Amino acid sequence: MGLLVEGQWKSDDFGTYTEGRFVRADSCFRGTVTADGSSGFSAEPGRYHLYVSPACGWSHRTQLFQRLRGLDDVVSTSKVEAYMGERGWTFSEPGTAAADPIAGRRFLHEVYTAAKPDYTGRVTVPVLWDRRTQTIVSNESLDICRAFDRAFTVRGETRLGPLFPDEGSPEESEHQAMIEANYHALNNGVYRAGFAKSQEAYEEAARAVFERLDALEPLLGQRRYLCGERITAADLFLFPTLFRFDAVYHTHFKCNLRRLVDYPNLWGYTRELYQLPGVREDCELEETKVHYYTSHPSVNPRGTIPIGPELDFEQPHGRGRLGGG
Repeated sequence: MGLLVEGQWKSDDFGTYTEGRFVRADSCFRGTVTADGSSGFSAEPGRYHLYVSPACGWSHRTQLFQRLRGLDDVVSTSKVEAYMGERGWTFSEPGTAAADPIAGRRFLHEVYTAAKPDYTGRVTVPVLWDRRTQTIVSNESLDICRAFDRAFTVRGETRLGPLFPDEGSPEESEHQAMIEANYHALNNGVYRAGFAKSQEAYEEAARAVFERLDALEPLLGQRRYLCGERITAADLFLFPTLFRFDAVYHTHFKCNLRRLVDYPNLWGYTRELYQLPGVREDCELEETKVHYYTSHPSVNPRGTIPIGPELDFEQPHGRGRLGGG
């Protein structure tokens, strides 16, 4: 996987583990964009650039927020290549579709050292870059999504209203609890299972994945969405994991006790979110499979990409019976 140490790239696998359990490092850049600029970063059209990988679930959520809040023309976006090799996330040659449009860099770690020359840590996507100050605002998807939702004035027709509940509202605590529960057991849980270095660590993480899916299944038989009758950030944070589950996490990360399609409510819910106007455009399953199955030699040493499964996200979802929407 590799990481930067005092600004120098080290290509060895420096994953962090505790007793065989994979530990995800905290994001290091935690700035935010605010409407009034009180954070040091004001919400201005054309000022910011978002680096993403369509394969990455953390990137995927920021892409969904950008599109569904109508910010396509406000914040520019570019993508790294699907394969992540010894030099980490990579850009294509200048002039190609996956080139770095900001400074023509070849590797994402060069974006990090441009912001902090002595940076030590992981080099991850998404990254929100500030053209004006030539630095990284944030590499934390939660911060980026919240900024997209709250700071920017929507330009043109937005497909959804605000996705985070108002601060201090009665709904906020339930919403935050839902996000955190899904993060620990599912969003990050599949990685804890896939990257585990002991049988005990793997089983602990994998069973927690299915305990959470088992809890969400009856909930989504009663509610249209995770927190009620309207879509919130919690739904868009869960969707990237569910979208990838059967094609990647079930096989590659050995979360194979059951498939997502074995959960009628969760599977219908996933199809409904996929079919929202603007969502399917950012769902690139084949690129996702290429990334996971070729970029983790410790998990899949031969780099063979499975031909399946066949998944029809366009099937009628039938969720209208629950009202809301």
